[in-house]
Amino acid sequence: MEKPLAPAATRAAADPPLSDRFVGIGCALLAIAIWGGWIVSTRHAVHGHLPPATVGWLRFIVPATVLAPAWIRVGLWPKSGLVPFVLCFFGAGGIFFLVVANAMRFVPAADVGPLLPGTMPLIVAAISVLFLRERLGRLRALGFLCIALGVLTLGGRGLLFPEDGAWRGHLLLLSGAAMWAGYTLAFRRTGMKATEIVGLVGLWSTLILTPYGLPGVIDAVSSGYGMEVLVQLLIQGLLSGVVALVAFGIAIERLGSSRAAAFTGLVPALAALIAVPVLGEHPDAAAMIGVAATGVGVALASGAFGAPRASR
Repeated sequence: MEKPLAPAATRAAADPPLSDRFVGIGCALLAIAIWGGWIVSTRHAVHGHLPPATVGWLRFIVPATVLAPAWIRVGLWPKSGLVPFVLCFFGAGGIFFLVVANAMRFVPAADVGPLLPGTMPLIVAAISVLFLRERLGRLRALGFLCIALGVLTLGGRGLLFPEDGAWRGHLLLLSGAAMWAGYTLAFRRTGMKATEIVGLVGLWSTLILTPYGLPGVIDAVSSGYGMEVLVQLLIQGLLSGVVALVAFGIAIERLGSSRAAAFTGLVPALAALIAVPVLGEHPDAAAMIGVAATGVGVALASGAFGAPRASR
């Protein structure tokens, strides 16, 4: 008698309630809006007066300090779910930041969006289907195909005709996308709150980066670049290091890993739109197609068009 109820229960678990869906979508959009500006800010910093380790230290010292009450409750490391937490650390901590920041030294900002936040949801979807036995459904599968089309359209020219040495940056960005995918999939399995994970990742990242990053901060301030340090502290530390990561964590909790990851596919399109007023770069026809395909893909892959099913 219980067998007919199992599919309904499974569908209810797969489809989040409408209220959770709205909260998750809002948090995901907030996170990707911040990350769209973060790409430009990080590339400017590592090509300016701040080395990658210094920019990374500025990013993680803020969440380690602001979210100290959260990680103090947990301790220096979680008592359970240690392996998922380690994956979260490698996927969103200091090592991940150094990989991505060094990649930006070899490639233009236009390549970062398609290869990092653009490919991450595709990796998450592939792992979810192949190893976690998640069923995407036709609409969501079509959405991920549209994201792939948009990513290839936005970044295809840079990949087909890379600048000298750009292959190093491309390889690092793809490695970073795989690390970020691990964070997205492991987040819910830690059993911790978003503030606890972000704070603890910030703590360990700060400890690792302090010997290399803090001297760079002191040198920059002594050389008269204190305002640049302050700006990076705001963008990297507060917005990207705290607000975006906590918001994305809530999105993962409310929507699930693959649905939340789909929203990061909007970052390349958002970066292309930001480039119009900030850099004076107007998108051509190929870029406009990529922006449209990515937007439609995220809407489908996130489940925004699917009506939540109620279990009987």
